Amino acid sequence: MLDVKDPTVQEALRRASEEAGLPDYLRSCVYGLLRDPEGDWSPCCGGGCQPCSATLADVAVRTLELLGTPRRSPVPT
Repeated sequence: MLDVKDPTVQEALRRASEEAGLPDYLRSCVYGLLRDPEGDWSPCCGGGCQPCSATLADVAVRTLELLGTPRRSPVPT
């Protein structure tokens, strides 16, 4: 399991969040995805939620890429 409080993980998450436009106060919403990188992630429901689960998944995927541990499972759409 990924330690989301590790400084290296935090820096990758910061960078991925900035790239996706995810505000810093919502970064913790990505922690669950990072702790279970190959798990069942929720797809976008189309309801206009903020933050959208698709955005959270995009940030998690990019964070994992930056860490050199990309997700192998398909990302739900």
